[in-house]
Amino acid sequence: MIKNKIVLVPFPFDGFKEMKVRPVVCLTNAIGKHSHIVVAFISSKMPDEKLSSDIIILKTHNNFLKTGLNVDSVIRLHKLVTIPKELIKRELGFADVKLENEIAKKLNVLFSE
Repeated sequence: MIKNKIVLVPFPFDGFKEMKVRPVVCLTNAIGKHSHIVVAFISSKMPDEKLSSDIIILKTHNNFLKTGLNVDSVIRLHKLVTIPKELIKRELGFADVKLENEIAKKLNVLFSE
């Protein structure tokens, strides 16, 4: 199972002109014969304006070490992409149950608006 894992993948940037290996959280398990996974972008650059679809993960959170991230980060749930599972470069960690529930709640709001 890959859902809720935090992994490194090549992530496309605006215009899909360039890609960088970035951390993402896997929002689904592998789907279909091509094993596609829906992922959300994670950034270490804190936004000037937090959006309703952002989840801030601070190093001071109890389960921060489980994420495998090195610095305070933000999950940007409005930055989603579907990738083949084979693009995963490395597993960093995972979203614990509390973070998993927060992701599900915010995705529900995002897709209900």
